[in-house]
Amino acid sequence: MANHPELSSTHMDALREISNIGMGNALTSLAQLVNRRINMDVPVATFIPFEQTVDLIGGSEELVSCVSIRITGDVPGLVLFVFNWESTLKLVDMLMGQEPGTTSELDEIGQSAVMEVGNVLTGAFVGAIYSLTALEMKSAVPLLAYDMLGAVMTSLMVASGRVEEQVLLIETRLFQEQAENNISGHFFMLTEPGSIERLFNALGLSMT
Repeated sequence: MANHPELSSTHMDALREISNIGMGNALTSLAQLVNRRINMDVPVATFIPFEQTVDLIGGSEELVSCVSIRITGDVPGLVLFVFNWESTLKLVDMLMGQEPGTTSELDEIGQSAVMEVGNVLTGAFVGAIYSLTALEMKSAVPLLAYDMLGAVMTSLMVASGRVEEQVLLIETRLFQEQAENNISGHFFMLTEPGSIERLFNALGLSMT
């Protein structure tokens, strides 16, 4: 996976620190939401070209749910949380306190539950950036799409306008007591030109 050419291992370590703090905070919030313990793999943070995102998740015809949230402020961009269909249904069961396998379709309540997860995860990530940099970031109301991955990503790129060619990817996995109930998710941050440089400058890291 290719990173920004000007990013060193120190830059990537800083991103992983933000990811660890953000996802750790999100995990605490999610556990409170479902009133039970949830574990999480250590998040993997990297930059990849946007065109690789579809193949990474499973191909353009993979059925997914995608929560998208517009970010404004000092680091503007678009945050995406993408779950494949199997993980989406497991996520709803976890949030609703149901036995795994109960949910077979995404009704209105299920949609609200998935969007709430996106909101919680984004809030935790934005909060982690603020705690380390004091950069102001505000998140808009989350939007949910469920369709084939290729169609979802294409429409989001059109809606997002001009963004950097490289996107920040954070891969993580939530898991419960039984391995078959694991929930895999991908977090993408599509930033506007200059946003990543501003973020690293606030961390005391130059990109030149």
